Amino acid sequence: MKVVLLERVQKLGQMGDIVDVKSGYARNFLLPFHKALRATEQNIQYYENQKSILEAKNIENIKEAESLKAKINGISFTLIRSASDAGALYGSVSVKDIMSVVSENGIAIAKNQIKLEKPIKELGIYKIIVSLHPEISSEIIINVARTDEEAKLQEKGKENNFSDAKSSKNEEDNVEIDKMFDDESMVAKINNDNAANASDETIEPNEQKLDASEDLPKTETKNISK
Repeated sequence: MKVVLLERVQKLGQMGDIVDVKSGYARNFLLPFHKALRATEQNIQYYENQKSILEAKNIENIKEAESLKAKINGISFTLIRSASDAGALYGSVSVKDIMSVVSENGIAIAKNQIKLEKPIKELGIYKIIVSLHPEISSEIIINVARTDEEAKLQEKGKENNFSDAKSSKNEEDNVEIDKMFDDESMVAKINNDNAANASDETIEPNEQKLDASEDLPKTETKNISK
């Protein structure tokens, strides 16, 4: 399906670009979240008419995202959970749990801004990526411990406990790319480029994997031409 982008979408294109994507990706993500319109003549003309307004709004959104990033980047949040002697949680820490603890500290973020591939199931300190804008991401720290005292001990040794998100980010990019394009050769080319770039980066052994696609809506939404 061809769509015209109403904002920059990572790994896909810039505002105003007309791109060909998988129908499911368009219906479940781009269209319902107002990131794109079907590339009909009417919608392309609508974009041209609204271009200056959309660009001004994007600049405003970037400023807000930068302000929030300055406020939360690197902040640590503690979650107290029951766990076995081996450190396995009785339950798990989900995206909803992370959103709740951040909100309790007076910071409003949406569930789909938190990038977590799967629930956290062990004690430890985790770096979590928060997408504040298509062009701006922040990083928060989630300290999962049985007690406040244990959380403080983990905090003291955090440099050794942190996991590097770089390799996980490449996996996240590959998942997104697979959803975007019908052209398999394009998917393979971009994934190979990502793999080549990843080979130059140092990866820590216990990294926390992330996934930007976790919270995409599952129901189809029909787009209405403006």
